[in-house]
Amino acid sequence: MKISNLTDLLAHTLEDVYFAENKVLKALPKMAAAADSKDLAKAFTSHLKETETHVARLEEVFAMMGKKPKATPCPAILGILDEAEELIKDIKDADTRDAEMIASAQAVEHYEITRYGTMISWAKELGLKKVAAALEKTLKQEYACDQALTKIAEQRLNREAVA
Repeated sequence: MKISNLTDLLAHTLEDVYFAENKVLKALPKMAAAADSKDLAKAFTSHLKETETHVARLEEVFAMMGKKPKATPCPAILGILDEAEELIKDIKDADTRDAEMIASAQAVEHYEITRYGTMISWAKELGLKKVAAALEKTLKQEYACDQALTKIAEQRLNREAVA
């Protein structure tokens, strides 16, 4: 994709995030299945439903911009998910594995938070108010997921991994 202006950059980043969200859709069921903690498994399952909404919302944003949904491979998300998958296999202690999965999930969330925040800023700059509003809904959910994972980790799972 040739990027010559902010609109092009927004479209490219949208494709990147669309790829990322679709990869997360495939990763979350595996993480839920691997979780020892019922609370963590429930959080992953809940976020799976939200991620399905995120993908649909991104498809709406593509339409608002007069584009067809397209996924551009995102090396950052692939790296985070590949490392998570490797660690899930390598860590035998269930509590430590849960702590790692929270950390990996939060790495994904933080990546998505930065991307959504940036796209919202660019959409506003470009006068794309409906695009910005749609992306803001997802950003709020990403922040909430990150906070929920922190709560699960700090209330119990990190302590259990120490033992």
